[in-house]
Amino acid sequence: MYNGRVTVGGPAEVHELPQLMISKLAVGPYNNNVYLLRCRATGAQVLVDAASDPGRIMDLIGSEGISMVITTHRHPDHWQALEEVRNLTGALTAAHHDDVEGIPVPTDVVLRDGDAVSVGDCSLEVIQLIGHTPGSIALLYDDPDGPPHLITGDCLFPGGVGKTSTPEEFESLYAGVVGRIFDRLPDETWIYPGHGWDTTVGAERPALEEWRERGW
Repeated sequence: MYNGRVTVGGPAEVHELPQLMISKLAVGPYNNNVYLLRCRATGAQVLVDAASDPGRIMDLIGSEGISMVITTHRHPDHWQALEEVRNLTGALTAAHHDDVEGIPVPTDVVLRDGDAVSVGDCSLEVIQLIGHTPGSIALLYDDPDGPPHLITGDCLFPGGVGKTSTPEEFESLYAGVVGRIFDRLPDETWIYPGHGWDTTVGAERPALEEWRERGW
């Protein structure tokens, strides 16, 4: 199911893929997941969601620095450390066009659905999933050596889609998650959510109809 090695017990959980390393660190009062992506060939690094605890995030980044911080969506618990991390690293900031106005730190790279973001020799695909916020995104690493890996922000968790405020928002998010994740990606796809434990597409697929019926 998972093509790589997982190291647990230090300050971060590390998923070692053949070409990319994905380090996961939980920070702040809401246990937000921060992800550091490192290209194994070039050493280039990109951070996803500078949520909180800038000191711990900087320890995670290390002396190699980062080229970019991607914010998955505009909710404040996902960007509390963004300004400080940007100032300390000189990294570019990136977020989806439809959420830029809700992020108080200036956005250097405005993302849109289908864009590619480079992490050294590796590439992430931006997938917009409207509903949790207008500009919520997932980031897909389509591993050439194994199953895909998907960072989902607050759009998909073990047990359901992210929080929505209206039936219309739920319908939009649910349709996007089904059509753009479950109908496209194999069961072995590893899911990295914005909070909590990882999961896989296959582990969640049997519950899709239950999610639709309950409306959350």
